[in-house]
Amino acid sequence: MSAVERPTILSFLNAHGVNLCAGSSAAWSAFRASDVLLRDGVALETALPWLDQPVGLNMNGTDFIPLLLRHLSPRRVAVYGTAAPWLDEGIERLKERTPHDYVDAQHGFHSVEHYIARARELQPDVIILAMGMPRQEEVAVQLKRALDHKVLIVNGGAIIDFLAGRFTRAPAAVQRIGLEWAFRLVQEPRRLFRRYCVGAFGFAHTVMLMRRAAMRSSSAPAPAPMHKEL
Repeated sequence: MSAVERPTILSFLNAHGVNLCAGSSAAWSAFRASDVLLRDGVALETALPWLDQPVGLNMNGTDFIPLLLRHLSPRRVAVYGTAAPWLDEGIERLKERTPHDYVDAQHGFHSVEHYIARARELQPDVIILAMGMPRQEEVAVQLKRALDHKVLIVNGGAIIDFLAGRFTRAPAAVQRIGLEWAFRLVQEPRRLFRRYCVGAFGFAHTVMLMRRAAMRSSSAPAPAPMHKEL
């Protein structure tokens, strides 16, 4: 990710993202277009062993994106997403903590064509999209198709809002035991109840369907070998 050779998308997948993919072919296609897809959250950590998949590391974007930016050599960075005053305040926090030149800042409610035009004009090395799922993933795909320079496109969700102090991070102890989602639910119950509470049942249902499909696939008889007559 520090030396991409073409437009490259970095995304993060959590339970909400799985639910979006289960219900929308557009979201599914957008996530599949990611070049790097990292696991985010305890729900997937619990589900992946059921699907005979490695759990890997919990690489949530709220922690990983600032870490990545701190370790990259100085770059030209554009941030597209959220709204004033959080956008400007979040970028100020990034300027204090990272070595980059923040060349563009656009709120998250423009057309895709607007972001493409800005990126073509300014040619940033890194684009952070802070629009929320699945819009940011869909915008990322359009940027990847439209741009022809080396650029890392990062789907950052609420990263700018967190940096600006719009939302408060859970205490470290709560984060370690995987309950940051519950802390956020207490902060924003009206907005997040459906995602976290209702969505939990949808996520469990999707995982069970995937497990059932995997079991059917593994138990299916192998195809007969093809014999070539000499």
